[in-house]
Amino acid sequence: MDYILNIETSTKNCSVSIAKEGKTIICKEIAEEGYSHAERLHVFIEASLKEAGIVYKDLSAIAVSKGPGSYTGLRIGVSAAKGLCFALGLPLIAVDTLKVLASQATISAGLIVPMIDARRMEVYSSIFTADFERVRNVEAEIISENSFESFEETLYFVGDCTEKCEAVLVKENFVFLEKIKYPSANEMSVLSFEKYKMGDTVDVAYFEPFYLKDFLITTPKKK
Repeated sequence: MDYILNIETSTKNCSVSIAKEGKTIICKEIAEEGYSHAERLHVFIEASLKEAGIVYKDLSAIAVSKGPGSYTGLRIGVSAAKGLCFALGLPLIAVDTLKVLASQATISAGLIVPMIDARRMEVYSSIFTADFERVRNVEAEIISENSFESFEETLYFVGDCTEKCEAVLVKENFVFLEKIKYPSANEMSVLSFEKYKMGDTVDVAYFEPFYLKDFLITTPKKK
């Protein structure tokens, strides 16, 4: 049996799952206003392994949500995943965060638009079909009343941006699935197992999260 440990820390939700053959058997998560990922992540991992009745040596791979998302959250998740892979000699699988988020939506027609808050009116977003095939690449965009106006299909928005976007995106074909807020390690299980079967892994030494936006460091002006 192939067991995969899935780690998702790209948003306020600190989430861990253990999957067997692509099916979640344990998932532990908590979404808090103040990021507590550094304190909770390893506790969740240890507790999940214990409840699943397995130990680290039973794992076949480690999967981590690669971004985009919170810079701090991604660093914590990726650092933990890489550390475990180095220590255990396991392959590392990187899973698209926005696809993880979109995978929580069940629709028969239309398009799914997963969005992650990037402060103010900016979001990280992508667009997927009902079968979770990507039809638009990941973008960092500022939401306005003209956003997504070229789409005639019903668009189903998911993510933690509902409060700030619902008042701006008001077209009749725009639907907000308010209960789906954060990506979860639960939905990572299927995606990571698909990658594992294909041998789709990343280099543990050189892998970096997909931040999407550059973080600029400025120096003080000389007086």
